[in-house]
Amino acid sequence: MTHRQTTPASSGTLSSGAEYRDSLRRYRPRVYVDGVLIESVADARELQPGINALAVSYDFALDPAKAPLMTAVPSSRGRTVNRMLHINESAGDLLNKLEAVRLLCQETGCAQRYLAHDALNAIQQVSARIDDAHGSREHRARFAAYLEWVQERDLALGIAMTDAKGDRSRRPQQQANPDTYVHVVERTASGIVISGTKAIVTGAPYMHELLVMPSRNMGPADANFAVCCALPIDAPGVTIVARPAGRPGEKVEHGAALFSRRYGQSTAVVVFDRVFVPWERVFFAGEWEHSASLTYDYATHHRHSCIAARAGFGDLLIGAGALMCEANGFDPGRKASLREPMVELIKITEGFFACGVAASVYGQPDEHSGSFMPEPVFANIGKLLLATQIYDMHRLAHEVSGGLIVALPGPDEDHNPATAATLAEVLRANPDVPYDKRIEVARFIEDLTASYQGGWYSVISLHGGGSPAAMKQEIWRNYPLGSKVELVERLLDRGVLHDDKRPITRQRQPGRCCDAGCSPPGQAIMVPLSSGAGKTS
Repeated sequence: MTHRQTTPASSGTLSSGAEYRDSLRRYRPRVYVDGVLIESVADARELQPGINALAVSYDFALDPAKAPLMTAVPSSRGRTVNRMLHINESAGDLLNKLEAVRLLCQETGCAQRYLAHDALNAIQQVSARIDDAHGSREHRARFAAYLEWVQERDLALGIAMTDAKGDRSRRPQQQANPDTYVHVVERTASGIVISGTKAIVTGAPYMHELLVMPSRNMGPADANFAVCCALPIDAPGVTIVARPAGRPGEKVEHGAALFSRRYGQSTAVVVFDRVFVPWERVFFAGEWEHSASLTYDYATHHRHSCIAARAGFGDLLIGAGALMCEANGFDPGRKASLREPMVELIKITEGFFACGVAASVYGQPDEHSGSFMPEPVFANIGKLLLATQIYDMHRLAHEVSGGLIVALPGPDEDHNPATAATLAEVLRANPDVPYDKRIEVARFIEDLTASYQGGWYSVISLHGGGSPAAMKQEIWRNYPLGSKVELVERLLDRGVLHDDKRPITRQRQPGRCCDAGCSPPGQAIMVPLSSGAGKTS
């Protein structure tokens, strides 16, 4: 296997959405959607909403108004790269990434490409950790070469992390079928051969590359399952079994699926059948003791990104809820029964986003790689809040919108000469809002919250980046509980429960996470955008 020399961009580092779409034609992945083999991913109707969403991440980077957030300049290269492929070098980078993902998801609902950012940052950190343990620079150099190759071509990367897992009560090496986890089946002088199954791969059909990562901590007996590597999406032996992205083609001409026929996300099961990976694309294979670090680092980065993604989705619900109130003839500012749920929706969205901001500002450099890591307690609290409150967000949008969002006649009736005029007359509410505008908003909310796509948003918010139980575990593991106990004991002037083994962590004070403060001189916390381009103006 050799590196593909083609690149989405016609020149330079950054690509446009059209160039990204065209680049998919240079790949020939084996993809099945709804039991049918896809001949051309770029032209498959079933995948267009997902391709459209990825294309936005390319076009936004070329938009002068959005480029300050959507791009970055790595100090190691001095050339502009897409923010989704950047390694964080400061707390400002973390905050800019958070805002960039929110901006993307305001447009697309779920941007998907931020998973590449999360995985690249995690792999960079674990590569440095392995080298420090071995007293070498081999893993750093291997990853740095791959990262530069990806950045230069502005590639889209799919993250193959969650294994099929089989019997959840058994470890990988105890499974009756070892292919429920991806594992190394052969090592040669030129590379490794892997087999197994990854069960949830976001956007797999329309990616350029797959990053294969372990999904859990491994023990010595699991060494063959501790593998992290990169391969082209059309590598021989890779089969992708995918769901359609969004609701493609559904009543396109009549106005249903207003949002999700344009933007959506495919998820896939990816089967690896003796897939060869050259050593230059293997970041580790067998170093089981580092698998827990990689999964932890990735989960922390990813939960931080998920906060921004669902904040962008929350922005859509807030805007649609306000429009629906207006179309129904009500002013939430004057009607408490609507103002209260609207404020609650705002509180939920901005509440978990504030945790993302705190996780950014309190971010610290990784001790091995020097790249910046979100503060884990705030990152996990923010993700836990959105995971458990996504259903409340849907409920509140329904509450302010009324039952009309699912009680409307179907969109075909809008063009039925026997019923259209009557419906337009009797289903109009606010005389200043035409009937067709009222039902557009109603169907938009239905699409986001009460359709197949709406259910998908709920499940992916709950389980994406790990289950709520995993986040609670990380919050408990990282929270400086001992310092809180010591604080109260000191105030009570007692020491009855004093325990020298209790983990004591210095108290964080607002605005100061270290002796130098959160923003050393010269470090931009967040770049400004032109007015109206996002929340950072």
